[in-house]
Amino acid sequence: MPSSSVEISRLLRAWGDGDQAALNQLTPLVYAELHRIAHRHMRGQLPGQTLQTTALVNEAYLRLVNVEGVRWQDRTHFFAVSAQIMRRILVDSARAHLADKRGGRLPHVYLDESMDASPQSSEDLIALDDALNALEEMDPRKARVVELRFFGGLSVEQTAEALKISAPSVKRDWKLAKTWLTRELSRR
Repeated sequence: MPSSSVEISRLLRAWGDGDQAALNQLTPLVYAELHRIAHRHMRGQLPGQTLQTTALVNEAYLRLVNVEGVRWQDRTHFFAVSAQIMRRILVDSARAHLADKRGGRLPHVYLDESMDASPQSSEDLIALDDALNALEEMDPRKARVVELRFFGGLSVEQTAEALKISAPSVKRDWKLAKTWLTRELSRR
């Protein structure tokens, strides 16, 4: 584990123990990574989206620092929670954007192994969220794998570490979840 990961993990635990100075030191270390994750999601959005990359990062960061009762285990745990928060923000924004619209087009969401793909519209993101919620009811672990890999940008190894499972299990869950989600989205 690189020294920055060790330092981030140490600062997260200190912050979790109530050390506000640790949060001040932590902020510049995690902000760039949060921005990278948000940028990857936002670059696939259609022009005219009201939510911008920096706004997504800032909103996620504000929610993260206001989370109470979380015992941060390490860097991976922090970015796993970040992925959940960013997913909620993006979906909430998409739902708000579509509140006054009714669309009939089919969603086209591609879950790419390279993580370069992202939903191309609010409808796509909402469809993906709905399908992911359905998958979570059937198989929570596969849903978490998708959330961590797709929304969080975690590698296979980082996902395995966060879920405390093997890398081959992550690869298998990822493959099966992508297949299931693709089939589910094509039905909508």
